[in-house]
Amino acid sequence: MSFRIDPRLPLTGEVRRILAEEIGKALLHLDTARSRPEQGLHKCRKRLKSARALLRLVHSGDETFCTTENQCYRNVAALLAGPREATALIETIDRLAAAFPKESADGGLDTVRDRMIARQHDLHEAAGLEAAIGAATAACEDGMKRIESLDLPDQPEQAADVLAEGARVTLRRARKALDKAGSRGEADDFHDLRKAAKTHGMHLSLLGRLWPTPIKARRKAVDALGERLGELHDLFVMRALLEADDEPLGPPEDTKLLGKLMKRSEKSLRKSCLAEAAELFGDSPKHSTKNLARKARGDLASPAPRDETSASAG
Repeated sequence: MSFRIDPRLPLTGEVRRILAEEIGKALLHLDTARSRPEQGLHKCRKRLKSARALLRLVHSGDETFCTTENQCYRNVAALLAGPREATALIETIDRLAAAFPKESADGGLDTVRDRMIARQHDLHEAAGLEAAIGAATAACEDGMKRIESLDLPDQPEQAADVLAEGARVTLRRARKALDKAGSRGEADDFHDLRKAAKTHGMHLSLLGRLWPTPIKARRKAVDALGERLGELHDLFVMRALLEADDEPLGPPEDTKLLGKLMKRSEKSLRKSCLAEAAELFGDSPKHSTKNLARKARGDLASPAPRDETSASAG
């Protein structure tokens, strides 16, 4: 099945189906993480983000359920954040080396990278990771049992309003974060923009059959922005480690080149992220989703196609 709401089917059933699929896949990735944490943890967290995006989309339809489940999966993701972050920081060093081949040709980043690999190894081998995976697994299994309690409006007009409101709230978050990132430029502002962009991208997938305009180009642009904002976030995390008093990345003589390349990369990413986000989220969220609500009402009111087997049998 797909990560897309079928407008011909009742909304409650579709959301239950997709949520069960995403959490089910998260459980499979958690099992993989016991032997291959660098792969399993990343994929599990991606599935949890997809589930949370779905819950945000239909939040107004069952606020109690969506609030509770969203917090549950947020807590699960937090359990797995440390080991995944360690891998992301190694990837950040590799991106810097690829972006600035001349500057890093003499191996000036190798010492820091070795420290990050050792840090990753320690986190993956720690007893705490096994406990975190166990707790995350138990939480996801409990979540699977609660899915049947979700109750959304299935009448076309009400269902359309729920979906339009969910999309609109996320677009408002993106617009607000963009304004703050442009005026203040704090790491948290860009992080909020990244989360909103990622959620909006997932909403485009979920609403692929309901979005009123061609979305292929928009989805591609949103995904690209999300990737760049992710790279910027990793630089912010690396910057915090670089400036920490206990020098986890090493002494200044080992991190001088890293700091220099990070500064150049951060400046470029800030500029491109703000420009791309302005193109995507510059319009009024209310205006952007007005046509969505109108089209969704029409599409959701269309009857589902008759089952071919039943039709032929008749």
